[in-house]
Amino acid sequence: MPRLILASSSRYRRELLSRLGLPFESLSPEIDEQPGPGESAATVARRLAREKAQAIARQHPDAVIIGSDQTATIDGSQIIGKPGTHERAVAQLKSASGKTLTFHTGLCVWQAGEEPLLDCVPTFVRFRELSDAEIERYLRTEQPYDCAGAAKSEGLGVSLLLSQDGSDPTALIGLPLIRLCDMLRQRGFELP
Repeated sequence: MPRLILASSSRYRRELLSRLGLPFESLSPEIDEQPGPGESAATVARRLAREKAQAIARQHPDAVIIGSDQTATIDGSQIIGKPGTHERAVAQLKSASGKTLTFHTGLCVWQAGEEPLLDCVPTFVRFRELSDAEIERYLRTEQPYDCAGAAKSEGLGVSLLLSQDGSDPTALIGLPLIRLCDMLRQRGFELP
């Protein structure tokens, strides 16, 4: 079985990939993650997933590399990122209140000598109407400042939601395992 590297420093992606029981390493790619002019959220997610995998592949050409990236939009408009601060998280949740966020999770499996496998898995998350007090209580409890949309659906953030719709529940957390398993099987990995 070839060496497997996750091109990410995300603890969420590492935790998800560990579910598959495959030995892997995790390396952080150094790339510019800014969207290009006029790029759609899905295009950005796919491009960044590929660039992350490609950056690590340059250093480790013998390995199979997994790249993933996620973007989010509110009602299909402007791309929102990780809030980073309490104030920006409050603003994101106020903007999300009563609306639908679309998360685009890009995925790339890169192996030297093979065509890269590339996909983007969308997830639609509808937030209920949120009061200022609910937003504050949630943020003080979970502090999801490293999550686009400022809510962790796998944690207390689920209490902020009305619905979640998508083909892969792990895509929302940052690594679509259903699609990844298919890609890894195409590259010779045995799952299960």
